[in-house]
Order: sequence, then C-alpha cells, then structure tokens
Amino acid sequence: MSRIAWGITGSGDKIEEIYSVMEKICDDYSNVEVRVFVSKAGEQVLRWYKLFDKLKTGFQKLYVEINSNAPFLAGEVQVGKYDFMLIAPATSNSVPKMALGIGDTMITNAASMAMKSSIPIYILPSDYEVGVTITKLPNGKDLEMKILEKDVKRVKSLGKHDHVYILRDPQEIISVFSDYYGRI
Repeated sequence: MSRIAWGITGSGDKIEEIYSVMEKICDDYSNVEVRVFVSKAGEQVLRWYKLFDKLKTGFQKLYVEINSNAPFLAGEVQVGKYDFMLIAPATSNSVPKMALGIGDTMITNAASMAMKSSIPIYILPSDYEVGVTITKLPNGKDLEMKILEKDVKRVKSLGKHDHVYILRDPQEIISVFSDYYGRI
C-alpha cells in the first residue's frame, strides 16, 4: 500500500482548508494511507480550532509528538516507509530549522532525515510572500498578519534543498497526490 506522512506544526494559517483538502484526498485516494504526525504546538492549535477530535476520527493513524524522536517518524522516513512527506502547515519557527537541518522536534527531525535520504518533502509554509495576509481565527473572524521579508527568505532557503518542494496554497496538495497516484 502507498503511504505518506503528513506533519502538522503549530500554525493555524489555512489549517481548516488544509484539513478539508486532506479529508477529500483520503476519500478520493483510498489506496493511500495517510499517517498524521502532529507537533506539540500543532496539537494545541488543532484543539483551538476544534479540529483535533475530527483528525482522530477521520484518520486511522494519528500520532502526537512526545519528543524529537518519538514517535519514531525520522527513522521511518529515512528508510523510505513513505512515498513522500507533507508538512502543512509549516510555521515560521519550523521553516528555518528545516532549512538549517535542525531536528529538535519530531517534524523537523523527520524533515532533516528526509533531506539526507532524498525523500521528497512538500511544505506549505505559513509565511510565503512579503506583505499582509488574512487568516481565519477559530471564531471565524479575519486576522491580518504581516509577513516579514526575513521569514520569506527562510522559505526560499528551504526550497533550495534537493527534493524539497514549497507549496503556496492548500489546493496544490491535490496536485501532489494526482502526480503520485493518478488523477481522480
């Protein structure tokens, strides 16, 4: 069976849309097992957005970070257990760590191992383009966020690594799946 690792960090930006896309993908690609790996901060944000329980019921395999090596995602990624790794959303804290190869969380550690092992990683960063972006709060209200040039530079630095692909929009996740597993 085909399998992917979906990492969720502590960003709320587009989290509801990302969840909807992944739910659709699971419906459309029943032959692909999506294992969900949530950072400690990711769990906090998912609970704030009332998505954590939905993830637990909607995805058979859900793992929450205990430390940078538990669950042992890095080892599983390194030995090729997954066709690719998806990190969506990726915070402005995780992006520079991944760009520099710092693996101090479960997800950044797995990303580091994936890069060393030439396993493809698709990353949807929360800070993609300089300027103001509008994101949704858990109560449905809009929040204007200023994206800084330094954060965008880190995203560009990460995107220069071999086998690392930066996504701009949650809908691009669908294209990744169709490229790997065919169009539905």
